[in-house]
Amino acid sequence: MSHAAADATPASPAPSPSPSPSPSPSSPPSPAPSAPSSPSSSPAVPSGFGAARPETLAVHPPHVEITGSRPLGVPLHQGHVFAFDSADALATAFTSTDAFLYSRLGNPTVRTLEDAVARLEGGTAGLSFASGMGAVNAVLLGLLHSGGHVIAQTCLYGGTYAVLTDLATRWGVDVTHVSGTDPEEVRAALRPETRLLYLETIANPTTRVSDLPALAAVAAEAGVPVAVDNTFASPLLCRPLDHGADIVVHSATKYLAGHADVLGGVAVFKDDELYRRIRHHSVEQGASTDPFAAWLTLRGMQTLSLRVERQCASAADLAARLSAHPAVAAVRHPALASHPDREIAARLLPRGGGGVVSVDLVGGRDAGRTFVEAVRLASLSVSLGDVKTLVMHPASTSHHQLDAAALAAAGIGPGTVRISVGIEHVEDLWADLEQALAKAA
Repeated sequence: MSHAAADATPASPAPSPSPSPSPSPSSPPSPAPSAPSSPSSSPAVPSGFGAARPETLAVHPPHVEITGSRPLGVPLHQGHVFAFDSADALATAFTSTDAFLYSRLGNPTVRTLEDAVARLEGGTAGLSFASGMGAVNAVLLGLLHSGGHVIAQTCLYGGTYAVLTDLATRWGVDVTHVSGTDPEEVRAALRPETRLLYLETIANPTTRVSDLPALAAVAAEAGVPVAVDNTFASPLLCRPLDHGADIVVHSATKYLAGHADVLGGVAVFKDDELYRRIRHHSVEQGASTDPFAAWLTLRGMQTLSLRVERQCASAADLAARLSAHPAVAAVRHPALASHPDREIAARLLPRGGGGVVSVDLVGGRDAGRTFVEAVRLASLSVSLGDVKTLVMHPASTSHHQLDAAALAAAGIGPGTVRISVGIEHVEDLWADLEQALAKAA
């Protein structure tokens, strides 16, 4: 039954016409309004089935096919299972990466997100996950095995560090940590059983910048794939695949989505072989993306360039002001001339140093905890890349898995505070940070 048929009502008797002026030659009479045309739709039940009863019609609504126009936004395909016209087509779908069969294996809205991020990163294909850690785990578990070896940056997101520690304990995967700036460290760490070099473009939370081209070149000589967490930079500031990486991972929860209303992760691959290898393992792990989460991420990505530009500018401004404050011992942001990786950042991040500022307070842990509780405009919260400014104390939150020695090795002090700068007016942000610093001094 079409919409037009469903909405039809009996015609009312026409009213008696009343005299009206004759239309002028330049104003022809308007045609009588007609019922809006309905998009074509498939029948509620298969043709030839016969007249269906109400109970059946309720279960089998018609499928509207859009003709003559297209949706301006990305359609949300919330359904998790897809039907086929033949047994052969269904059987083929089980071995195809293109067919849509079951949303854990693939979904049109999710595929749109995967293709969109892959295009931004300059990759061949992408895989979407239920969280950023879903993407990280898919890469690590897909490439590593018992007795294998991975070289990883010393300063990593706490969740990634915890997974590597767990793999070392339970699977016997050996982990060697390097600074991320010295290619000779990577060369010295390489072994025949090395299976992966894992880096972050901008390290969490210290904002150290990896020398991706130099490190990736050493790994390539040994045939070792390179995976880079590009969450802090986003594809707007850096595309690691352009600098020798083989895989890029993102917590889409952060800058890609940008509005604190979705959880997701994405991995992008330089070549099809790696994509298929990781996909083979990941679909069975079950960390698949909900279509609505993918839809929200795609909506957020439309303003990515505007948000990142504002966040970079405000973060650089605030970093400079914080550097001159007496309650601050050190400030790290890639745009600062004092940043230890400033030369690398100038090459890899010419459009901006990101929206995260790492601050060491003079008063140590107590000052850090006082500061994050004293902010009023900013929010004490985990995550980053949001339109709102967020602050946190990494040693007691995101990196609580690290002991004192590991924290020190990663460059995280007891008074380190991470500030993820939002899109608020920079003067309002400074006023808030300044009053919080006064209480933490």
